Amino acid sequence: MLPPEKFPAAPARRLSRGRVAALCAVALVLVTLLFEWTDLDLRVQDACYDFGARAWRVDARDAAGRFWFYNGPKALVWVIGLGVLTLLVGPERWRRGGGWSRRGLGVAVLTLATLPALVGLGKKYSNVFCPSEVRRYGGDFPYVKAFAAYPADDRPEQRGHGFPAGHASGGFALAGFFWARDSRRWRSAVILGALALGWWMGGYQMLKGAHYLSHTLTTQLLAPLVAVAWAVLVCPERAQAEAGARRKS
Repeated sequence: MLPPEKFPAAPARRLSRGRVAALCAVALVLVTLLFEWTDLDLRVQDACYDFGARAWRVDARDAAGRFWFYNGPKALVWVIGLGVLTLLVGPERWRRGGGWSRRGLGVAVLTLATLPALVGLGKKYSNVFCPSEVRRYGGDFPYVKAFAAYPADDRPEQRGHGFPAGHASGGFALAGFFWARDSRRWRSAVILGALALGWWMGGYQMLKGAHYLSHTLTTQLLAPLVAVAWAVLVCPERAQAEAGARRKS
């Protein structure tokens, strides 16, 4: 058990964690409906594919691209995670000097660990193929949306593992750092940083045919939901303070 920490009451003008979670959940439902009812995924993915050359805009075998957009960012997330874990279990003076919250760092570590695991579980059971695997883009399998059924006469013998986006989950998981410090500037930087790194990684995957836009958006919206869930469990005092602020407003 982590020792209790005092959290300042959240100002009424700030969104509470419950409201953030509700907004993200509604957005996730709307995004799902949008891509299930339209062909937006295919329209975006068509722009990532050169039908004349029968090739993706980005070559997955290019060493420089893999370093800057795949292996490099993945290593960066690992380094950040190990650094935060060290700060979390280290002496209190390490955290006090930088104004770090131990519970907030715990939320960050848990989010970094569980978001990719949750996405990986979804990929295992969703049975959705990557763009490069479907016939429209030179693959062997029919294109079917995430929550649609395969035609009775065209069911693949193997399962797809393309939904949601796994690689980008490491970048979006940085959203868990939101509560590591009680600073508006820090929290704005966390949001921008998580979005920037998530789309840096996710955009590369789309350009080389590994994921559709809906796959990456789903992972992006799952990230704050996972982070908020851990924040409620790890920092119950802050949740109570936010509830009190709402009652007074």
